Amino acid sequence: MAQSVRWSPIPGGITAPDGFQAAGIRAGLKASGKRDLSLLLAPEDAVCAGTFTTSVVRAACVDLCSARLQDGASRARAVVTNSGQANACTGDRGLIDSLRVTQAVADRLGLTADQVLICSTGVIGVPIAMDSLLTALDPLVAALTDDGGAAAAEAILTTDLVDKQIALEAELGGRRVRIGGMAKGSGMIHPDMATMLGYLSCDAGVPADLWQAMVRRAVERSFNAITVDGDTSTNDTLLAFAAGQPLGVDQFEALEEGVTLVAQHLAKAIARDGEGATCLIEVHVEGATSEADALRMARTVCSSSLVKTAVHGRDPNWGRIIAAAGRSGVSFDPGAVALWLGPHQLMRDGAPIGFDRRAASDYLQARVQGAYLQDDCVQIRLGLGDGVSEARSWGCDLSDQYVRINADYTT
Repeated sequence: MAQSVRWSPIPGGITAPDGFQAAGIRAGLKASGKRDLSLLLAPEDAVCAGTFTTSVVRAACVDLCSARLQDGASRARAVVTNSGQANACTGDRGLIDSLRVTQAVADRLGLTADQVLICSTGVIGVPIAMDSLLTALDPLVAALTDDGGAAAAEAILTTDLVDKQIALEAELGGRRVRIGGMAKGSGMIHPDMATMLGYLSCDAGVPADLWQAMVRRAVERSFNAITVDGDTSTNDTLLAFAAGQPLGVDQFEALEEGVTLVAQHLAKAIARDGEGATCLIEVHVEGATSEADALRMARTVCSSSLVKTAVHGRDPNWGRIIAAAGRSGVSFDPGAVALWLGPHQLMRDGAPIGFDRRAASDYLQARVQGAYLQDDCVQIRLGLGDGVSEARSWGCDLSDQYVRINADYTT
């Protein structure tokens, strides 16, 4: 049986694990004048795992990262991220600029170009502002520090209202192990095999193939379980670095638990910060025949525009939840379904039961008061009665502000 461990939150974000450095500066890439260029540097013995968007339309930086992780046996050491321009759908220039940036960063760090990765975020069809970025590389490298996590987490943001970072610590195998993370995302959130932009760090040594498998499973239970608007990005990327004293095989399960907790925290922070959102929604499907089926149904309910608008309007219109579950593609017996909205049970054995509609509406009202409240999560639970598997998905309500934000995004 795996050792029981407690993962406790600590400060420091992505640079909390030993040996990691980060920086975030203003390079003039965004008109807002905020930080817009970041750099993360891992220790010499690091291995890197990655998951990427499955979209056919991919930014050149995505393909470059994927190729370098495969060709370089996951020995990447650094990742530079520019905010303001997605550098997607920019023709040959996209790859040329990505190669120039990674080579320039490698030169300054004493690395080979294939040890440097690049991520870009911003408006699709807009190339990187290369003059500004290249001019900023010397101050960016000079700003690298072992407490630069907060600056780096700020520098990767676009429409986000808040930064997203976390670090956890536990004792594994008689020593302290730390996992850090940062992410960005607010719109175009419905990832598949990846996240928007996400980064993890860990100061425990793990073989590259096991680390990749561990990270992929954690992503499936976190970033692949969230949705804001049903749209995916051309640039979705998650990169995870592990470096340090090797752990024993008997500690891997506990380490994966920590990686999953960090990933889920970041994923929920993204869903909570959805464009125009006022609350987080959690859909918990239990009693499914497989975890994959449970996740598929939970994600379908979470992404339903009708469910999302009902939550925003404080309307306990449970029929929308059941309708979304029915079109999820998961086979189940409608006559066995049970449904709860927070503490209020709405269905039993596939049939409606009496409930206090005003109290259920008040439950929603108490959470739809503006994001970032301590208890702003609307909980929806579906029991299928078909098996023992379960999964959770996270999303947010849909408000008129989402339309306003995205209607004139580039104008």
